[in-house]
Amino acid sequence: MLYISLEPRDAAMLTSLLEKVKDKTDHFLGYPVSKDFDYSELMPFLQYPMNNLGDPFVDSTYAVDSREMEKEVVAFFASLFRAKQDDWWGYVTNGGSEGNLYGLYLARELHPKGMVYYSESTHYSVQKNLHLLNMPNIVIRSQENGEIDYEDLAHTIRMNRHMPVIILANAGTTMTEAKDDVGKIRQILKDMAIQHHYIHVDGALSGTINAFLNPRPAFDFADGADSIAISGHKFIGSPMPTGVVVAKKSHRDRIARSVAYIGSVDTTITGSRNGHSPLFLWYAIKKLGMEGFRKRVQHSLEVAAYTEQRLKEIGLDAWRNPNAITVVFPEAPACVRAKWQLASENGRSHVICMPNVTKEQIDALIEEIVAAEEVVAV
Repeated sequence: MLYISLEPRDAAMLTSLLEKVKDKTDHFLGYPVSKDFDYSELMPFLQYPMNNLGDPFVDSTYAVDSREMEKEVVAFFASLFRAKQDDWWGYVTNGGSEGNLYGLYLARELHPKGMVYYSESTHYSVQKNLHLLNMPNIVIRSQENGEIDYEDLAHTIRMNRHMPVIILANAGTTMTEAKDDVGKIRQILKDMAIQHHYIHVDGALSGTINAFLNPRPAFDFADGADSIAISGHKFIGSPMPTGVVVAKKSHRDRIARSVAYIGSVDTTITGSRNGHSPLFLWYAIKKLGMEGFRKRVQHSLEVAAYTEQRLKEIGLDAWRNPNAITVVFPEAPACVRAKWQLASENGRSHVICMPNVTKEQIDALIEEIVAAEEVVAV
């Protein structure tokens, strides 16, 4: 194919965009995205149309793919989340929202007459997914820290106990990184003798982190989950949004459908899937290893503790959930929120101490908060 050089105006637009992206990447603390990655060794793969069509565990007639890497990525997370050795399956998604959509889709196919329960602190995309799937649902109160209110959950299920129960639990809510206890939820279902149920866990940010915490939160397959979704571009880091969903294979088998055109099985949401994302995740997992993951978690926890302390030192009522890397505090001045891209809601802002966040960045943020408040005071 013959390519002609860009017009000067278009080339200038590209240069301007690159400068903007570099600057904005240096100054964001309010969103859970890791930027400390180096995938330069994988750049040659960008020359090829890699597409992981269909089920990653079933060969396809389309062979320009990264299926072998994808299978290893899914196996890594299945082990991390303590799935039964002979009963797990999954694939690399476009992000946590797609993973949640898949989990809810599985739940609907298993329990077509089920009622979905989720807390008011749940990510906004869940409501959209429920609308797309046309699933009846009830919002449960949250506790002050963002965790689901177990009493309200039990009371609401009791009122609808004639229906199968589908739970969307959070392993790290959007604003406060609260973690719903899957063990407690399972106990509620057991106490009420609910036989037909499904628990999907949205672990977009904290799912990966939780596996390295001590004490370990109750969130995975051993605790009672039926499926778990995480975002790969968050704690691990990726140049494009990505994620992983892991589910019980026995559930997946209920919806599998053979497609002659691709010579594979249709078990995913999108069909055609990015073949580069699994490659990035595989590379990061191999380079980091378990010890590398532990160090990333420890660094984030240390910076989070430092951030909470520094905010308190300047008189702000900062707090965080146990073993969380998200620090919540009263809404920062508008100029500070804009520069550091701090997400804010209901009068509160937060800083998410991803592995790339440093104490020096936190010090700079603190200085600007103090300066901005002094200007307001004058």
